[in-house]
Amino acid sequence: MLPWIQLDRATIPGDGDELRLKQRGSEFSIMLGSTELMNSRLSGSEEALATLSCERIAGRKNASMLIGGLGMGFTLRAALGALPDDARVVVAELVPAVVEWARGPMVDLHKGTLEDPRVDIHIGDVGALIRSKTAAYDAILLDVDNGPDGLTRASNDSLYNHTGLRAAKAALRANGVLAVWSSAPDSAFTRRLREVGFATDEVNVRANGKRGGARHVLWMATKR
Repeated sequence: MLPWIQLDRATIPGDGDELRLKQRGSEFSIMLGSTELMNSRLSGSEEALATLSCERIAGRKNASMLIGGLGMGFTLRAALGALPDDARVVVAELVPAVVEWARGPMVDLHKGTLEDPRVDIHIGDVGALIRSKTAAYDAILLDVDNGPDGLTRASNDSLYNHTGLRAAKAALRANGVLAVWSSAPDSAFTRRLREVGFATDEVNVRANGKRGGARHVLWMATKR
């Protein structure tokens, strides 16, 4: 079996924790300590986050989507495959090196999506971007952590508390969708979504789509 090779490391702004990019043959992994945050072999649930969101905003003219977290680009690639030519997608990525990896060692994995004319890359905190906008997006997709528990970054908790959810609701247009990825269920988060006024569905998906894998959770919350 081929050994893992560490290609690079990057400090997460604001807290000093470190991401590590590893490669084994054609397989990539992004690690936080001993926790694997993402692997290039497992893309099904990230793709579902995009496709289910696009289904809910289908038919809208000049649709605007915000994706929190670039990662390995699976969500962005699936969104671009489903959105029309007049759509716009903003990708907010906190760690500049993740964008550099997308244009460097993982360029083949991203398949040119960062050069798509519909895409704008924002280097910075997606929460701050959300708080700065009002009725700006038809969909906000959050895949910036392992779920609403803020594993990667304690400050991510502010995205998922009542204040953060109200900010997301304000940043959405009428009947806009807030879609959130998680590695596990969280009944308290479901309750908070409903308490701030979202009509909420909880969808179970496989990490590797139809090929199986671990069960992940997507919240599809519609602004009422």
